[in-house]
Amino acid sequence: MCIEHKVICRCGKREASFQFKDEIMPPETIRTLYCPECSKKIAFDPISMINDNGWIIQYDMDVIRLYRQKLPGSVMENLLPETLFDTGYATWCGIYPGDHIDSLKEKQELADLAKEDPKKYFDEIKRWAVKRMSRLKHEGWRKAYEGKAA
Repeated sequence: MCIEHKVICRCGKREASFQFKDEIMPPETIRTLYCPECSKKIAFDPISMINDNGWIIQYDMDVIRLYRQKLPGSVMENLLPETLFDTGYATWCGIYPGDHIDSLKEKQELADLAKEDPKKYFDEIKRWAVKRMSRLKHEGWRKAYEGKAA
């Protein structure tokens, strides 16, 4: 089970929802969140941070080390921000901050079609998903590249 945890960025103007796979890592794993606006003012530290399309997540590596024994071996051996993000142990809800909300709205726009013409709905939802992932990949979101930075 994954629970959504909201984090407000450093400047306080934006927020992002995080999930922690199997709730192994606590929300305190996220030390600081920087939106594209407030991330311009910080020095990037690859040992404790990940940059995803201008959003920077700073992880609390002390908290991570404290909980590391609960992680699978492959994750425990490569205890880096990228590993935690890409394997889902401390990552966005969805592909980008706010994706889980945006995608739901977009899907709801197609929902009426399901009642009228289920086959057409199925075709449209497939087309929507492929087009959407292509757009997100083009925009440079890390999870659209299946764990590999753009």
